[in-house]
Amino acid sequence: MISLPRDRMDQVVKRFEMLEAQMSAGPDADAYVKMASEYSDIQDMVTKIRELRAAEQEEADLQAMLADKGTDAEMRSLAEAELPAVEERIEALQKDIQILLLPRDAADEKNAILEIRAGTGGDEAALFAGDLFRMYERYAAARGWKMEVASASEGEAGGYKEIIATVSGRGVFAHLKFESGVHRVQRVPETEGSGRIHTSAATVAVLPEAEEVDIEIRSEDIRIDTMRASGSGGQHVNTTDSAVRITHLPTGIMVVQAEKSQHQNRARAMQILRARLFDMERSRADTERSESRRLQVGSGDRSERIRTYNFPQGRVTDHRINLTLYKLDRVMMGELDELVSALISDHQSKLLADIAEK
Repeated sequence: MISLPRDRMDQVVKRFEMLEAQMSAGPDADAYVKMASEYSDIQDMVTKIRELRAAEQEEADLQAMLADKGTDAEMRSLAEAELPAVEERIEALQKDIQILLLPRDAADEKNAILEIRAGTGGDEAALFAGDLFRMYERYAAARGWKMEVASASEGEAGGYKEIIATVSGRGVFAHLKFESGVHRVQRVPETEGSGRIHTSAATVAVLPEAEEVDIEIRSEDIRIDTMRASGSGGQHVNTTDSAVRITHLPTGIMVVQAEKSQHQNRARAMQILRARLFDMERSRADTERSESRRLQVGSGDRSERIRTYNFPQGRVTDHRINLTLYKLDRVMMGELDELVSALISDHQSKLLADIAEK
């Protein structure tokens, strides 16, 4: 039997009922939006708690019926037949509630900055970076997310040396955050006449989009330079003097935007800079909290090889959870749910194990 924090469950239900009453009272629009957001966040948990309470009451009634010597044989037989199913339902609900009560990453509901860079492998690495971008683009479309390219530098043979995009929608960071790391591809390049398999790689970084309230950037800590865009970039790079480079002096982080207007470039560059600084702060905090660091799926280090895409064998392997799927073609078409769900489940299992140890 799973031990659940009943006091906390009671508090969640009371809070839900209070929000329900306050929303029915007709608050102003801003207050209503905040309440509705919190209401939505805990609604699933409250539903499960109420279902658990009803199932536990049903179990108690059946146990009482069996304990009562006055219960006739037919009713006793029915109670004995129903009890295992009720106990099974209780156990399933307890597991669901245990997961819902786990500590939440405050960034899970944030939008994300997706950065993909070609690694070792020359032209083939750039082509693979392009394949990864299209994979995430299809995954985002399937989930109803909006994806916009912030900047891109195209490879000489196609694909991208680097591409940065913003992804917005419900639960974006929660679903993409375990994608950070080195993605390795094994396949025969189209230009390879001998049929030899080449190995190349691309690095993926997924950063939670930060608001001004999340990270403060002082004006004296940044230098903004305007310059002419240059280099390979195809349709994504213009040749005007609108390119903007923002340097964060304390950390040396530099962001260049060479898209659209100078005003848009500055806004985009600040958005990406804020996300990188926020990610740096989160990483620093995780390192200080050694237990939190230990619980992450992988180390989160972007030099860590996390996944291999083997085209000749049609398989994709996630090395952090030892999961291999023989459906590479479907994964590249954006069907990432099985991989993402397995990574989230593994993370939750480690959190549960840690709680059990305390």
